[in-house]
Amino acid sequence: MADAALNGSRRLGPQEIADDLRRRIRSGELKAGEQLPTQAALAEEFGVERGTVRQALQLLQSDGLLSNRSKGAPPRIASSAPGRDEPQPTMVALAPRLVEAFQAPQVRIDAVCMTSETLMLALGEPLRLIHEGRMRPESIDVRILLPSRDIDLAFPVPVSEGADRAEDQAVHQRWLATRNAQGQVLRHNLRSLRSSHGIDVKVTFRALPFTPPVKLYLLNEVEALLSYYMVTRREEEIDSGTKLEMYAATGTQALLFSFERRAGHRDRAFVEESQKWFDALWETITSDLTLS
Repeated sequence: MADAALNGSRRLGPQEIADDLRRRIRSGELKAGEQLPTQAALAEEFGVERGTVRQALQLLQSDGLLSNRSKGAPPRIASSAPGRDEPQPTMVALAPRLVEAFQAPQVRIDAVCMTSETLMLALGEPLRLIHEGRMRPESIDVRILLPSRDIDLAFPVPVSEGADRAEDQAVHQRWLATRNAQGQVLRHNLRSLRSSHGIDVKVTFRALPFTPPVKLYLLNEVEALLSYYMVTRREEEIDSGTKLEMYAATGTQALLFSFERRAGHRDRAFVEESQKWFDALWETITSDLTLS
């Protein structure tokens, strides 16, 4: 299912249409105050029903990107629509940044995260554009640092200090299965570009000896994107029919902060130091990681 979602073999959903329109707004292709095309025109462009377009517009409305939504006229781009320098939820902001990064001939993506879920999903947009023939990098090199399977994670963990070993192991195994499955999907979808488009693709994982409190994305050594894992206490299902209260974190809704080399001395220093930090981890205290 994930593969089909990324290779353009099925109809787009509301989220994917919203992401495409969001990218146009962020890039300035659609300007503040400008009216969107009609729902009929958008439905024809994306090859979907009008109901799907309406759902996509509702997503943009909830992000504060649209104004004047009425039955009589297409909505306009909000004059206060956030720019690319303003932090947005990670899942919202990462996809258009990756689209821009994939326009380079040699693409280099480095990431530090708990799992590769957000990166796996956000890569759907540039992969779709590649499959549509709208962009074609010569090479793609992706390096990902994930926590080792052999460490005691800071999160997710059971809330109860008296949790037995079986509960600890169940939570850990659930995280590990997720880490491995998402990493395998990401690697497969990128490597498939070798045979389908002749693109030189390399995807490598290494294991961290600690739990990263943040997620960091480094794009072509020119932009650093940082968001904090927000740890919350909640009940989750760890296996069929078994629920457990735990401390866990999701990164998709945390704000993503962007730092660009071209934006000034402080941003440039942050990008450079972040890249040095990543490279040092990659070359020293991390170890080989097998997704199994």
